[in-house]
Amino acid sequence: MPSVAIALLGTGVVGGAFLKLLNTPAAAALRLVGAANSRRQQTDPAKLAERNLRERLKDSGAPRDDAALLAALDASGAAAKVIVDATASAALAVRHAEWLARGYHVVTANKALAGGELSGWRALQAAQAQGARYGDSATVGAGLPVLSTLRRLRHCGDALLTLEGVFSGSLSYLFNSYDGSRPFSALLREARELGYTEPDPRADLSGDDVARKLLIIARNAGFSLGCDEVQVEGLVPEPLRALDTETFLARLEELDEPLAARHAEAKSRGHVLRFLARLNQRGHARVGLAEVPANHPAARLYGTDNQFALTTTRYHTQPLVIQGPGAGPEVTAQALLGDVLALG
Repeated sequence: MPSVAIALLGTGVVGGAFLKLLNTPAAAALRLVGAANSRRQQTDPAKLAERNLRERLKDSGAPRDDAALLAALDASGAAAKVIVDATASAALAVRHAEWLARGYHVVTANKALAGGELSGWRALQAAQAQGARYGDSATVGAGLPVLSTLRRLRHCGDALLTLEGVFSGSLSYLFNSYDGSRPFSALLREARELGYTEPDPRADLSGDDVARKLLIIARNAGFSLGCDEVQVEGLVPEPLRALDTETFLARLEELDEPLAARHAEAKSRGHVLRFLARLNQRGHARVGLAEVPANHPAARLYGTDNQFALTTTRYHTQPLVIQGPGAGPEVTAQALLGDVLALG
């Protein structure tokens, strides 16, 4: 009998990277008993063991049926039965609390529940109180030890006072690179081709993803914030918000003039632009573009680095800074694997 049985939901970029990790010695005690994309799934042990499982699922396998995936978990006899949600599906996220209440552990990179409506967060906390565990390291910072550090500090009686940082790998890359020598639209197209942004870059430029991460951190720190309590200043002008993706991509140059003006203003003061998330001691939360001086920690980031600066009652004179790559399927998948292994 395996000690840990896994049903994987989502075989996209992150899910595919997770499947590769399951074939490494670190995952020897784990057994995959089901895998599914949005349309098809596989529970046959022989087919699950095939190295090209992700590709095969694109055109073969049974129709998607979550009940059959859960039945495969139940039949495994494993001491720990784990649902790994490697999707961004809000419809799946709302089921996390239900699965936990039924005794399944949930490990996820999906931010839609914990970073969504406050009622969903509260349902998640109530479900965890029944004993199943929720692995959420991959929801913030692609597995950087942000949530685990915050929880450890709180367990020791410390308290978060303020939080500031760059929580988006794509926006970090864009503003670390943007120095006025090239139009922002050119950098954005380049970042999209490199896979640093979503296929529709408005998912990144809107600031909504950063706001979800800020909510997850704030709620873990004890701030009961609702979605409407985060002020979000996105980068997409109103005329571009409702367009289809192709039309938006054809009109990217409309982003250039306002951002060039903001860059010039910042440069005249010796500052740079960074897309920051901020939370103060009173629970006021804001996400948006900000000027920072050249000696600010966020001004010295590189590539897709994320940065989280936590000021607490004990880290008060100097904030505790957690920094590192905040995007990429491999590090995100590793965060998922780490949370699964912690259940064994």
